[in-house]
Amino acid sequence: MPESGNGGVAMFLPSELSRRGKLATVGVALALAASGAGAGVATGAPQAQTVSSTRACGVSDLYLSMGAKGLGAGQLFWPIRFTNTSTTSCTLRGFPGVSVLNTAHQQIGAPATRTTQPIHTVTVRPAHTVTAVIHTTNGPIGGSCRPTGTYIQVFPPGSSHSVLIPAALRVCSNIFTITPVTA
Repeated sequence: MPESGNGGVAMFLPSELSRRGKLATVGVALALAASGAGAGVATGAPQAQTVSSTRACGVSDLYLSMGAKGLGAGQLFWPIRFTNTSTTSCTLRGFPGVSVLNTAHQQIGAPATRTTQPIHTVTVRPAHTVTAVIHTTNGPIGGSCRPTGTYIQVFPPGSSHSVLIPAALRVCSNIFTITPVTA
């Protein structure tokens, strides 16, 4: 059961997904994600921008998690992984909404801004993962840092429902961007 009382925020933990009958699918998805997506490699197939009969992914179709942080030259890149836990393919298109929250689920600073990268419709097959990447600096370079958050609140593209991902993120130097979802 998603955690309630969070203003419409659904928070699915692996144990909750198993109660929803998705343990086997999530296990396969997490194994696939660990074998490639955590290293910045995502599986899934981008689709041409044509009308598709594949349905859009909903929060109930997805398991969201954080990939491995990428650090370098004072920059931090941290992928958000969207793993399809349903039994059918679905699509994502565009940018997720991303905010940093404290332990009381209060937003810390402004949400992430969108990069200028083009968007594409991405088909996510069952047990496959696609990503969107958060960017900030790895410390105060030309600006101060916000307090470190406890959660990242993510609205998948096209969704009015969000998911909380436990993640310690500190936004620095007024740089906080998100890429569109890509395969």
